[in-house]
Amino acid sequence: MRFDLPENKRLSFEMVIPIRWGDMDAMAHVNNTIYFRYLESLRIEWFRSIGCVPSDLAVGPLIVNAFCSFIRQLEYPGEVLARHYIGEVGRSSLDTFATLERCDQPGVVYATGGATVVWSDFKAQKSVPIPDDIRALLART
Repeated sequence: MRFDLPENKRLSFEMVIPIRWGDMDAMAHVNNTIYFRYLESLRIEWFRSIGCVPSDLAVGPLIVNAFCSFIRQLEYPGEVLARHYIGEVGRSSLDTFATLERCDQPGVVYATGGATVVWSDFKAQKSVPIPDDIRALLART
């Protein structure tokens, strides 16, 4: 099953990720688990860019699901242009999406993915409203 990304997403961040030799598997293409690592790296750097560094915070973001649709095989050598998008923003959650392209093939999407992010009180293990400062940053994106 392939998940289609929504039309109403907004670009919020992008970065370049090098494809490492060790990212490949015995089939000579980037292993499927590495695509999730690329998506994770993108999400974490986006969090950092909005001042929400995952750490020992009492309250912060966590993901409650993640998906990746593999469209084309990435291969070494190369670089991935990873783009992060914001979708619907709720009281305590937001949908995030991503595309992965090769830098030397702009516009050719190799994978799409996403995750639902929920703000959580880690000790109480309960969702909490997205902080006002983070909500304001999301609105400007």
